[in-house]
Amino acid sequence: MSPQWTIQGKVVLITGAARGLGAGLARELAARGAKIALVGLEPAELKEVAGQCGPDAGAWEADVTNWADLERAVAGVVERFGGIDVVVANAGIAATGFTRSVDPRAFERVIEVNLLGVWRTVRVALPHLIEHRGYALLVSSLAAMVHVPGSASYSAAKAGVEAFANSLRAEVRHLGVGVGVVYPTWMATDMVSGADEHPVFGPLRAAAPGLAGRVYPASVAIRAMAAGIRRRSRSVHAPRWVGLLKLIRSLMPRLVEHTTRNTMPQADTAMLADIAARGAGESSLVGPGARAAFIADRRET
Repeated sequence: MSPQWTIQGKVVLITGAARGLGAGLARELAARGAKIALVGLEPAELKEVAGQCGPDAGAWEADVTNWADLERAVAGVVERFGGIDVVVANAGIAATGFTRSVDPRAFERVIEVNLLGVWRTVRVALPHLIEHRGYALLVSSLAAMVHVPGSASYSAAKAGVEAFANSLRAEVRHLGVGVGVVYPTWMATDMVSGADEHPVFGPLRAAAPGLAGRVYPASVAIRAMAAGIRRRSRSVHAPRWVGLLKLIRSLMPRLVEHTTRNTMPQADTAMLADIAARGAGESSLVGPGARAAFIADRRET
């Protein structure tokens, strides 16, 4: 794809746009002249972000796991802006807990939002991307390559996003649609703050060695994502060293097992105690985005 592709005047639909990377990317692209369609839960926050993005921005409340919500939102975006040039499938939540004790609904909700929500977003918006020979940026994570204890659902979902994107790219290339995957590490967002505040997962994450435990400003990922959209990149790494792990990713499971072998017994006991004190559902929630997703799930069921 041409490196000269401009974002000026393009219609960009961003899911999970109420806060975090989605909101930051919306503001960044709006400043570059894009027309912004914000899609997600938390309508008050969506409206606030839309106001920050100027007159060429709108907000549509939708749960990305709900087909009817997505179809209604995409139809509204097309009606207002005349089409869609870029889709950023960013909506994501996190839950923590170990497989033998995690709340099953929390585990499965992460898969539903982070993986099935991406597939559903792409499927509903794809006809418009094909019409405009557009670009889809799917948000994966460093967790697609580094699978740490306490985040099995998140790692599985993000690895699935990567695999889905790779298949999708080959399927739509001849239609003029570009597909990229972004791999952020820990960024200073509400989700990461929620993880760090968790009484068990927080200390476990803090013990991660070197760069794996460092939290970066959200602007690192936002700038990388914006540049990736302008270049129609197939891979976006935030920060760039994440890309180097692809060369040695087959070694990562053994490295994780080695570095956590001494901390897991105590963490496992502490997690069971936290569940006994707060309940499995509350113990699993990480950040306000996860809480909003669980409220939406309860409404649907």
